[in-house]
Amino acid sequence: MYKIRFGPSGNSESFYADGNKSTEQAGKWLAEKGLDAFEYSFGRGTKMSDEKAEKIREKMSQYDVAISAHAPYYINFANPDDEMIQKSFGYVLSTAEKIRKMGGNRIIFHPASMGKETDRKSVVKRTYDNILRLTEKIYQTGNDDLIFCPETMGKINQIGDFYEVAEFCTIDKIFVPTVDFGHQNARTLGGLKTEEDFEQVIKTFIDAIGIERTRLMHIHFSKIEYSKGGEVKHLTFDTDDFKYGPDFEPLAKIIKKYQMTPRVICESAGSQAEDALKMKQIYEAI
Repeated sequence: MYKIRFGPSGNSESFYADGNKSTEQAGKWLAEKGLDAFEYSFGRGTKMSDEKAEKIREKMSQYDVAISAHAPYYINFANPDDEMIQKSFGYVLSTAEKIRKMGGNRIIFHPASMGKETDRKSVVKRTYDNILRLTEKIYQTGNDDLIFCPETMGKINQIGDFYEVAEFCTIDKIFVPTVDFGHQNARTLGGLKTEEDFEQVIKTFIDAIGIERTRLMHIHFSKIEYSKGGEVKHLTFDTDDFKYGPDFEPLAKIIKKYQMTPRVICESAGSQAEDALKMKQIYEAI
């Protein structure tokens, strides 16, 4: 039975201020705060011992904290060099191996970047074709029991607006979108304000992959500073600059309206656990 879950991406500054030193301690710490999700980042590579992975698995399971993993940032399924595409396949599959040992089942990955190319349509097509090739490798390696989550991206020259991610997710049932609403707000220069704005995003995924997979989507949420190129940097919910959004309450109402059970991961800068709890409180109040 799926349920909505809230938690941070990585460990907050307060986690270490409380005397904790490693992610093996995060399960208990999060549960005591009322959180039940955690995202581990392999952004710089998938080096982790089996012993550490098993310890994380034990503690997260003990405290009912669902864990997901973010694949390395080097992934680019639009790269015209097939050797580099093979490396991207490897990054996704090695993350799948690690998250399985950690007791989770969701792998989040960045789809692609335009680089110096200008024909977005052809770059999106190449990305789609390579994710299709990835799908074959996922089945060949027996990882089709896991969930793979292409992410919406924050910079305009990156591949991954919500229409593109919806298209990638039509490839196979193993794909569930990661919708980063901070990214989407940044790349549209503040385009997410009303319930209707958020609902348009949700409806796009319902039209593409159906209501059931859409209800299970992975969500990243944070306030993000942006410029004409899109994302600049992550902020906190307590930032003094109210120019940048988005706000969570309109999305919370849409989540409730469509009876969604997403995993909501906060990526605030240093206060991700505290801000995840604020989102949970907003949702529960609704």
